[in-house]
Amino acid sequence: MPEPDQSPRVWVLDAYRSGEKTQVRALAQGLGWPYEIKSLTYRKAEIRTTLFRGRDLRGVDLPHSDPLTAPWPDLVISMGMRNEPVARWVRDQSGGRTKLVFLGRLWADPEHFDLVITTPQYRVPERPNVLRNALPLHPLTLERLEVAREHWEPKLAHLPRPYLTLNIGGPSGPYAFGARASARLLRDTLALARARGGSLLVSSSARTPPEAIAAFAAQTDVPMQFYRFQPNDPDNPYLGFLAVADEIIVTADSISMLSEAYATGKPVHMFDLGAGSLSMRHDALVAVGESAQARALARKDTDRSDLSLGSLAYRALMRWGWKHLSRDISQMHLRLARSGRMTWLGEAARPASDTPPPSDMTRAVARIKALLGRD
Repeated sequence: MPEPDQSPRVWVLDAYRSGEKTQVRALAQGLGWPYEIKSLTYRKAEIRTTLFRGRDLRGVDLPHSDPLTAPWPDLVISMGMRNEPVARWVRDQSGGRTKLVFLGRLWADPEHFDLVITTPQYRVPERPNVLRNALPLHPLTLERLEVAREHWEPKLAHLPRPYLTLNIGGPSGPYAFGARASARLLRDTLALARARGGSLLVSSSARTPPEAIAAFAAQTDVPMQFYRFQPNDPDNPYLGFLAVADEIIVTADSISMLSEAYATGKPVHMFDLGAGSLSMRHDALVAVGESAQARALARKDTDRSDLSLGSLAYRALMRWGWKHLSRDISQMHLRLARSGRMTWLGEAARPASDTPPPSDMTRAVARIKALLGRD
């Protein structure tokens, strides 16, 4: 380990999905130490190491990846199935000195890592080295929100307050998102906007279905600022819309967007992509054994859900397949609703908080610093 007055050497084995990249980089930034990002390219044909939880570099296309050479790091932060054997290989090269912190879902037993930081939708077993946060980590801070607010508030001054920000995701796992969900989202969002007497700030994403974009682009009942997602757009108002919002609606397919909305301290409404027996709320109640309440919810809801082959196949996988191959985001929704952190769209919102919400990042950073003897 480095001397107390020296910063530890930190490597981030970069994730290969955008949401996972955000989480590992946010954690590295939150530690406040210098860190080095190792970007890896993977061999598509190599699955032996991954499936059998190896500890080698057989799955890495080494000529097209950043070098993994000494001096070896004191800490490795990573996420994603393909990075598990790489992280364990790095620790072997260090003679066991390197500490491994892994985020999200694991394929190997948690005992192979020093700390696992996960969330309820992943079926990671309870262990002393498993930290189960309420929401995924993110880089959003009150300081960043204030900068965004100062930039965007003058540009939105022509719209009447209060501002109701809507962030739209897309289909996810067992939940299809088509014309029916889009129509319900428009209906329930407009109802809340009319009740508040304010304006809508609507932001789509890369996954937003065209039906939802068309539905909101055509509405003229409520004053609105509408943003159609564009890749790498420096003028994307997503952060600004969050910063100026008085209340926030998020489609509940995106746990990352829910996490960032919660960080603002504003009231947050979750939109259920499904309806009746295919709703997120129904799935969560069934999963915890509250079948009578689930049946009552299904009878009460007269709307119909969108269906797709992909969503139905995912439901079959969740029910009969290997649990590692799926995640159950309904468990996140259940905990968020029951804790009072968020409410479902159409239910009474919790009041805004005058104090910052509890920080999962603070908990994660404290555990890592203790692991390295820096607490």
